[in-house]
Amino acid sequence: MIIEVQKLTKKFKHQTVLHDIEFNVEEGDVFGYLGPNGAGKTTTMRLLLGLLKPTSGKALVFGDYLGANHSLRRRVGVLLENNGLYERLSARENLEYYARIYSIDNQKSKIDELIQMAGLSGRENDKAGDYSKGMKRKLALVRALLHNPDLLFMDEPTSGLDPEAQIMVRDLIVELSRHKGITVFLNSHNLDEVQRICKKVAILQKGRIKAFDSVSVLRDKLSSPAVQMTFPDYENMQKAIEVLEALDGVQSCEKDGLTAILSVKDLQPSVILNKLVGQGISVDEITKLKKSLEDVYLNISQNAGEAEEREE
Repeated sequence: MIIEVQKLTKKFKHQTVLHDIEFNVEEGDVFGYLGPNGAGKTTTMRLLLGLLKPTSGKALVFGDYLGANHSLRRRVGVLLENNGLYERLSARENLEYYARIYSIDNQKSKIDELIQMAGLSGRENDKAGDYSKGMKRKLALVRALLHNPDLLFMDEPTSGLDPEAQIMVRDLIVELSRHKGITVFLNSHNLDEVQRICKKVAILQKGRIKAFDSVSVLRDKLSSPAVQMTFPDYENMQKAIEVLEALDGVQSCEKDGLTAILSVKDLQPSVILNKLVGQGISVDEITKLKKSLEDVYLNISQNAGEAEEREE
């Protein structure tokens, strides 16, 4: 296990930011850590990096506390929300500076490779302060890879990037995980991005882990089942809606042209189809939808809000 978080609690004066959270990250995984602003994501990352001490519980990386083990810290790369660049230095000078800190062998060839990877060829001698936000982000990303880390912490890695650069970063993360065995801990608000590249996720709400599992399992278990139906004409659709709204197990129905999307409970598409056909209603297509990670996230957020209202 690369990361082990056990009953981790963090308090600042009289405020508890994290409440007995638990999750783990396996070697080579891309792990997504999700939650709204203020949920405790950054605090968790700082605890794992050894920048903060836990009030109680464990935040282990490679089986130890990073704050107390210098040799383990050299196995970790970090891309925080703040790029941490020296803006009066050029891109090449920034990378050369960190290469000296890490005593990187073959510095020139390594830096040339990273500059090309970041798409900064031809601009590598320009001051980082003159770069766009996206260019700074790409430079900060390759700087985090300079010393070939085994574990990479990334805080909103595609923030400020154009769509083409976002795809480049996503592909790079997958490449690092699948082909180089690098474990990636990813803080992100981009749920589509997380769904595309992460194997497991943890969802944090107000300092508590509300869900932790693989993306596919969470999509199956924690989102409301849905059925999409397409009709040949408006008349058949209207008749179907009247039948479906009176059917036990149909929670809601949304219409879009000749398509209806049903939120259902314990109701299979075959049962719905048989009911409609039995009423002489024509259906062109019926499909059971698999909800997205965004649906899961919103469902958890809604349930958390309802629970708070009941407590009040």
